[in-house]
Amino acid sequence: MSIDFDTLFDGRRVMAILRGLPPDETVAMARAAWAGGVDLVEVPIGRPGQEKALAAVVEAARDGGHQVGAGTVVSSDHVRRAAEAGAVYTVAPGLDAQVLEASGSAGLPHLPGVATASELQLAARLGCRWVKVFPASTLGPGWFKAMAGPFPDMRCVATGGVGVNEVGAYLRAGASVVGVGSALAEPESLELLAEQIREAS
Repeated sequence: MSIDFDTLFDGRRVMAILRGLPPDETVAMARAAWAGGVDLVEVPIGRPGQEKALAAVVEAARDGGHQVGAGTVVSSDHVRRAAEAGAVYTVAPGLDAQVLEASGSAGLPHLPGVATASELQLAARLGCRWVKVFPASTLGPGWFKAMAGPFPDMRCVATGGVGVNEVGAYLRAGASVVGVGSALAEPESLELLAEQIREAS
């Protein structure tokens, strides 16, 4: 089943990024995120073997109807592994037209990474409405405010080093979705996250 990002991200402001954990721990964190109201989950597969964790989360997601994506997809082989593991979309740290094309051919919408106005403009020309802004913590909330002027139709997912207590600042600056990683492991993080989203709305 193919899904577009406008549908996938509709009403969702946070994505959990579960990187580098064994399959059972990844599933446990995914379930905690879902239970806490974070529906979007990305499992990076940049290193060999990480697709096992992705496949385990995809299986765990079936009952709840959650959509799971594959992250760190930087080659056609990664696209193949993501599709075989059951991912419904792919995410990359950079912008690569060949990976974008391979993912599209596999029926998986692709979220390319950008960090400059030139990359954002190229992504738009290649047909992308949604992009991953990486590394968001280095670029800062001001980047999103600055890019909203020349690129009002683009939608940005802020990813990379964003703490739970900073999510609201990125949303207010113009990010449509914010990716949060290991910080979600703390029990109090989900409550703080919900508060940040409420304040930014």
